[in-house]
Amino acid sequence: MEIEKKPHNLMDFPQHFRCPISMELMKDPVTISTGVTYERKSIEKWLFSYKKTTCPTTMQSIDNYTITPNHTLKRLILSWEGGNSHQSSPPPPPSSRHDELISLLNTVESTPFKVSSLKKLKSIIEMGDEIKQDFKRNGGVQMVLKIVMQILDENPDFIAFRACEEALGVLHQLSLSEEDEKTMKLFSKPDLMKAMAVMLQRGSTEARFYTISIFQKMVMVEFDWSFVIQDQGMDFFKSILELVSDEICTKASSCALQVLIEILSSSKKSRLKAIEAGAICILIELLPDSNRSKCEKIMELIKLLCECAEGRLGFVEHGLGIAAISKKMLNVSNCATKIGVKILWLICNFHPSERVLEEILVFGGVKKIVALLHIDGRSSTKDKVVKILKLHGSSWRRYPCFPSELKDYLGLKE
Repeated sequence: MEIEKKPHNLMDFPQHFRCPISMELMKDPVTISTGVTYERKSIEKWLFSYKKTTCPTTMQSIDNYTITPNHTLKRLILSWEGGNSHQSSPPPPPSSRHDELISLLNTVESTPFKVSSLKKLKSIIEMGDEIKQDFKRNGGVQMVLKIVMQILDENPDFIAFRACEEALGVLHQLSLSEEDEKTMKLFSKPDLMKAMAVMLQRGSTEARFYTISIFQKMVMVEFDWSFVIQDQGMDFFKSILELVSDEICTKASSCALQVLIEILSSSKKSRLKAIEAGAICILIELLPDSNRSKCEKIMELIKLLCECAEGRLGFVEHGLGIAAISKKMLNVSNCATKIGVKILWLICNFHPSERVLEEILVFGGVKKIVALLHIDGRSSTKDKVVKILKLHGSSWRRYPCFPSELKDYLGLKE
């Protein structure tokens, strides 16, 4: 059963949707040189039929008769009309700052003072989920993303760059979910990803944090990164690895680690690009001084990279790799120990050179994996330990520090 769509009266719609001349809901909003928006037919009649030379609202003299379509306001009006035409449950009530929000969205795209307007917009939507949903319902995401993508214009000026940074600050406040298909589709635009990659490389410290935090939200909803990796390549990973190494902004570093884990887990091609960008060296050198949470993430990344031949080669060629992994086993967490055993298993299985085996022994790796034999019951970690010792126990038992009682346990020949 269809419900008849009732005509709008003066109290049905937000005041910012009303033409100051006709007082009716605008269908084709346009902005004149004074910055005021009117219905096109009304302002054209005022200026060109009645030959007026002032702005009807401000009474300022008009020298420039250019009329500019206000696309943002038109999108807001269409979105509002669409929401009010559904015959199902009524739309959610507007937020407490609704009128102020609509006014900002109406002016931010056309105003020359975008930076200050975006800062104000950010302060409003920080106030809670109700306002954030109001922002999404009224086309705010589309408008802000458009500002971000202006950074891709040829030779963007400083103001455009700063506006992009502030726009990212607004987007940083929003949550993403797979259920919000409309917003996810907007975030999937190739040009947006290009713009955010530019900000990750060239933005301020704050803007880079905003960008990587948005990326973290995107990886948690299984975003497809294949285009970004293909388009940006090694530079994309260099920018993220630079944030991983950031000792000042620990939040940015933590976000960057999580983004890398999710991206590398889903694609071998991405691992090769990360290796090419120097990931193995950077991660190994960060590992010794990392806390528990950071240590587990770094070790997980090293494990993912060591699942590639190029990653294993980079690991064994780094002088601190085996020492760093051996030191963390049994000293951080069960998770770190499990990952450490997996890394040593990969190295022992594919790169069992005499130098590598000696380093594992000298830096305490063998002692740690022998201790893991005493774990009660069976586990995948213990199985890997037994396999490592059976593969290379005959080489290690020549050293006095190798436990002689393991000979029978492992079935080693004299």
